[in-house]
Amino acid sequence: MSETKKGKQLFTVARVFFLLIVIPLSLMAILIANGIFKLGVTVKERAVTALDQKSQEEIKVRAMNTAEEVANFLTERKKDILIATIIPASETVFKNFISENRKNIWVKEDGKIRQISAPLYTEMSLIDKNGHERIKISNGAVVPGAKLVNVSAPANTTYRNEGYFLKARALNKGEVYVSPVTGWYLNRTAFEKGKRYSGVVRFSTPLFSQEGFAGVVSLALDYRHLAAYTDHIIPTQAASVFEADAATGNYAYMVDHRGYVISHPSDYHIIGLNSSGTLVPALTQENSAELTKRGEEVLNLNLLGFMDPKLPEVARDAAAGKSGIKIYKFAGHTKFVAYAPIRFFTKDMPEPGGFGWIGMGVDVDKFNELAVKTAQNIDKEAKSWTTTIILILTISVVILFLILGLLARGISRSIETEIPEGSEGETHFNDEEEDEDR
Repeated sequence: MSETKKGKQLFTVARVFFLLIVIPLSLMAILIANGIFKLGVTVKERAVTALDQKSQEEIKVRAMNTAEEVANFLTERKKDILIATIIPASETVFKNFISENRKNIWVKEDGKIRQISAPLYTEMSLIDKNGHERIKISNGAVVPGAKLVNVSAPANTTYRNEGYFLKARALNKGEVYVSPVTGWYLNRTAFEKGKRYSGVVRFSTPLFSQEGFAGVVSLALDYRHLAAYTDHIIPTQAASVFEADAATGNYAYMVDHRGYVISHPSDYHIIGLNSSGTLVPALTQENSAELTKRGEEVLNLNLLGFMDPKLPEVARDAAAGKSGIKIYKFAGHTKFVAYAPIRFFTKDMPEPGGFGWIGMGVDVDKFNELAVKTAQNIDKEAKSWTTTIILILTISVVILFLILGLLARGISRSIETEIPEGSEGETHFNDEEEDEDR
């Protein structure tokens, strides 16, 4: 075969190969790289978006929804205590009541996080009209008669200073006394060693007979079930966590009708009692340096005006039954908080404020810093992927051209084998030479 025809055949094979393989492969690689780049740009733009008005409103709505969930939960507990007034008063029935009323919570045991079904109530007791406990279930076990006490004296109660019997005795039939969160104070040192706040919320209601007041029935709600409504929330993300990190400034918390924090990622901010039954004092401008040094940092929002005047404003707004958003300064950082009242009302927690309120805070400075860092990481990843695709494309094209060369060479040899050299030439005839021979 002539060199010209060989060249034409090789060119034809190369052209077909290029059109059918190299160009589609290149286009596909370009589209993928462009898609990754655009995705990176979009995600980066979303990441660097500051806490804009829309985001703030979304967090406010989440605070309102959480507050409603807490109110509904407390309303169900109120129903439980009223049910407790009509069930047979016996140790067996009370014990079964405690065992049957359960709810799932997340716990950390031996370094592992798992979900367990825990009783809603740690205590259930029947108290006569003089304040003597007649039946008491504590942590699932019947308390022996020798250990039953007269709770009309607050000093005899579990936390040395509880007035639930006296409060319930003053109520009418069907009314319920709900105590504030009550538990031993947990300081910073104990918290950093891994201990967590433990306490109760008492639900107590009076009993009546034909003769009049006959006693009180009481339930002690396990605090963990209440705190679970805020402990697992990070306001700027939908996914739940086991424990929010207060150091990020991005967490939810709960405040009671007195202004005390009752749920917080840092448990040493939660109101608690000394061993004597007296309240640990909250931080004020006068005592903050001394108490902080001791690791006792109870927060009452009504008393934090020395940190920022807007903090008491939040407490006052929530106590007035209002939801809202505020920007304030705390420890040198710009903070955002969305708040909403917990609309659960009793005689001691009247309208419009009710039980307390939910707060969802974001450290704006840290949030923006994290957003910029995230955007930089996204940009780096997008460039890395684009570089990788270009490298893969380049190597693929080189390999394809090598395959093309081998393929063309094979085709050429096959053709040469089938057509002997010289047989493909044209035959030339000369009429004048034929005439001369004749």
